[in-house]
Amino acid sequence: MYDRGLTGVVIDAGHGGNDSGAVGNGIVEKNLTLAISEYMYNRFKDLGVPVAMTRTMDEELTSSNRPQRALSKFGSGKDVIIISNHINAGGADGAEVIYALRNKSTLSEAILNSLAIEGQESRKYYQRRLPGNPSKDYYYMLRETPNTEAIIVEYGFLDNKKDSEDLKNNYKKYAEAVIRAVMNYKGLKYTPLLTDNYYVVKSGDTLWSIAKNAGISVDELKKINNLVSNNLSIGQTLKLDKPVNADNSISTNTSEYLVKKGDTLYSIANTYGISVSDLKNANKLNSNVLSVGQKLLIPTNETTDNIYTVKKGDSLYKIARDFNITVDELKKYNNLSSNILSIGQVLTIPSNETIYIVKSGDTLYSIANKYSTSVNKIIELNNLNTNKLSIGQKLLIP
Repeated sequence: MYDRGLTGVVIDAGHGGNDSGAVGNGIVEKNLTLAISEYMYNRFKDLGVPVAMTRTMDEELTSSNRPQRALSKFGSGKDVIIISNHINAGGADGAEVIYALRNKSTLSEAILNSLAIEGQESRKYYQRRLPGNPSKDYYYMLRETPNTEAIIVEYGFLDNKKDSEDLKNNYKKYAEAVIRAVMNYKGLKYTPLLTDNYYVVKSGDTLWSIAKNAGISVDELKKINNLVSNNLSIGQTLKLDKPVNADNSISTNTSEYLVKKGDTLYSIANTYGISVSDLKNANKLNSNVLSVGQKLLIPTNETTDNIYTVKKGDSLYKIARDFNITVDELKKYNNLSSNILSIGQVLTIPSNETIYIVKSGDTLYSIANKYSTSVNKIIELNNLNTNKLSIGQKLLIP
């Protein structure tokens, strides 16, 4: 990759004010495009990219002042990228990207590929001409922003039930996919979020070495990332099926947590259903003192041996009920002679299922996909009545 130059990125939240855009399945387009745009603004800012927004509130912009406002941020140079965020309607599914007649398809194609890595269907990237004057773009946001690299991203169809649920649950991932594509396209350093399973290629890496460290095959790695060749470039980001640590090393069984005000080792360990000693060992800590913003590796307790660590409020009855077994089975399997438990005590759960502890960024779809099962099977096995998950929640996996 090389730096093609970037003056700035303008994020345009489609619609606003009295113009609500499309509405359906609990989604109002103007609200979701603003949420996506705010996320993108903050992430680009964190990555050190000059960035601005056309609107930061529920405000209606006309077809003339919207492009004018976009151009007022960084001008109309070719090194200015304008991303206009929209949600589609019409009953189909998947994402689309429309690019200006003056530009090549490279960025649009990269965005669709990046969205596909996050699980969103890719419909097409295309240009559309004005019927009365085929030399001009159909959409005013592309037509009235000359010289810039302007694109319209349609993230999915809100009147498609599956798409609408994916949009509500994964819109931040989709926004991150667009950001990642822009950074790679411009040859700029991209730093994945701590919750992302992304590995940044460094000198000496090969597909074989990365796949080996991640415990997957080269074919699987290529399939996950839609790669058609074995060529890699330094700084390229690859998605893995395992978390990546802060030092860009591939984790085998951990997630990451950012310490916030009021946290203690005990409260964090209790949230994730692990012991304080496990937490300290995973992070090589010599004391119990934490600082706000400190990064901690969290052992996920994801295991086919079904090991459970007792936390505050647990009882044999509660644990047995959670894992669909009897108290007698639980006691017999662990050679217990009484019903008394202690925090941090380790129990083995007799079960044919895997126990999975939900971590930041998880969805039922991503978990089901990871274990090659279905969302419905996980819902049924765990008696869930909603698709919402909470960090630290225990799930039985068929």
